[in-house]
Amino acid sequence: MRSFPYSNAGSPDLRSPSRFLWWLAKAQRATLLLGITYGSIWTVSQGLIPYVLGQAVDLGIVAGNFGALTAWVGILLGLTVIQAVTSTLRHRAAVSNWMQAAYRCSQLIGYKVTRSGDALPQKFSTGEVVSTSASDAMRIGEIFDVSARLAGSIVGYLLVTFLVFQTSWQLGLVVLFGVPFCGAMLLFVIRPLQKRQKEQRDAAGKMTALGADTVAGLRVLRGIGGEHIFVERYRERSRETQLAGNKVAYSLADLDAAQVLVVGVFSVAFTWIGAMQALSGQIETGQLVALYGYAVFLVSPIRNASDAVSRFIRANVGARRIIDVLATDSAVHDGGTTVGAPAAPSALLDSRSGALIQPGLLTGIVSADPAASADLARRLGRFDDAVLREAQVLWGHASLHMVPLGEVRSRIVVSDAEPQLFTGSLREELDPAGRHSDAGIMAAIEVASAADVFDGLEHGLDDEVTEKGRGFSGGQRQRLALARAILTDAEVLVLIEPTSAVDAHTESRIAVALKAERGTASNTTVVVTASPLMLGAMDTVYFLDGDQHLTQGTHHELLATVPDYRNVVIRGAGMDGHAEAGRTQNNHSTSSTEGQR
Repeated sequence: MRSFPYSNAGSPDLRSPSRFLWWLAKAQRATLLLGITYGSIWTVSQGLIPYVLGQAVDLGIVAGNFGALTAWVGILLGLTVIQAVTSTLRHRAAVSNWMQAAYRCSQLIGYKVTRSGDALPQKFSTGEVVSTSASDAMRIGEIFDVSARLAGSIVGYLLVTFLVFQTSWQLGLVVLFGVPFCGAMLLFVIRPLQKRQKEQRDAAGKMTALGADTVAGLRVLRGIGGEHIFVERYRERSRETQLAGNKVAYSLADLDAAQVLVVGVFSVAFTWIGAMQALSGQIETGQLVALYGYAVFLVSPIRNASDAVSRFIRANVGARRIIDVLATDSAVHDGGTTVGAPAAPSALLDSRSGALIQPGLLTGIVSADPAASADLARRLGRFDDAVLREAQVLWGHASLHMVPLGEVRSRIVVSDAEPQLFTGSLREELDPAGRHSDAGIMAAIEVASAADVFDGLEHGLDDEVTEKGRGFSGGQRQRLALARAILTDAEVLVLIEPTSAVDAHTESRIAVALKAERGTASNTTVVVTASPLMLGAMDTVYFLDGDQHLTQGTHHELLATVPDYRNVVIRGAGMDGHAEAGRTQNNHSTSSTEGQR
């Protein structure tokens, strides 16, 4: 049983696809060497079988020596057993090498996605990243699968060349130069295959990206009646991918046909020369039998070599795509982070807006432009170091982007407007680090007013969460995400529209419970919202007018003194004082901004 994730193998070599593949090979060199060893023994046993048959014929049958015949038959049976055992072991090692390379690539991409901040989504669509992880990673694994067979074929080819030289130097030269020549002839077919496989990969990536984007926005598309447009676009992309795949299939068919032709011509020539030498008395009967066996055996190295080249081309294309993802500069990094984080809870000062987030307080952020309040939350969470170099955020006396990223992430947590839930038990979903007891988890659920979630769960916290939490309603997902954020025990917790999908009564309970839970001197809480119910529970509220001008006060003070603030909040509250419409508008805008990450 192999545990995941893999241990850190260091920084991958991204200078070229070949260097990246070599780096992967070094990371799993133990199983690669094991597979090559088994593959070599397996192929050597195959290559020796014709030789043993020839010796049995000449020294046993022709010579009439029953003892010699028995001995050579015993050796033949032993080689058969060795071949069977090493074939199984080679296959297991090959599959292990394939899976290791594929999973390590997927793991690298996963780490990159979680650590790149805004940079990766700005360069690649979600579908492209998914296609790289799911498709290209498996293609890279294929070259490590075939490595054991390729190494064994090379060893077998050298062994058979030596054995044939012992029989006839003319035939030895045919094998020595003929096998590489046949492999070189196949390159004329393989070269066009490389170009066509790259075209197919690009077309498949575009199709996957369009499909992922369409599915993500399907509800909106249905609302405006535009799904048929995207279906037609997807059909066009699918057709382009199909045509590109047909071209690849043509090249693969040409390659298979060329293999049959080239290998067939070589085998016929080799056996014909051997038969002529047997008729002239240059070689014995058993040696001729062995030559027929060698001719059959040498088909395998030629085909394995062409298969390896074909797979290497696909792996090279996949590696180039993975390198493009991994080489994307992260929006946040630890380079040059020389300033330590404050030892005690400290204020956060955003220089662009002038907002001063005091420790121990619940602070609300409101803006007529929802993008401005979302940008402030992103700056406080350190999502883009380039932005922070221009609009500095101070954490105590330290510049936030100069503090080691690990300290920032462990003490400052941002919960997005659109929560993401993953598969696994509900307990693992809410408390991934396993730091809390069930009682602690349930306490956080009470704060988030999410106890109703358990009405449909048979096994409680042990119940399995479906992919993306599809088994829960939008409001339930949002409240579970709030409970998860509370369970991080973050020193600074930034919540972006945490109650936009719940009703007013539930929102009121959450506001009271959140204030009781986070209203301590060691906790700092920032809530980006336009909901009067949530804002009423805040210790202080900042009202942004654009990026740089703001007004501070309590919710009631701002209602009474700032007409623009009152307009934003009342627009959200509506005639009956409920904030749903305004919060929905704010959430949509914030979600749009968050979706650009």
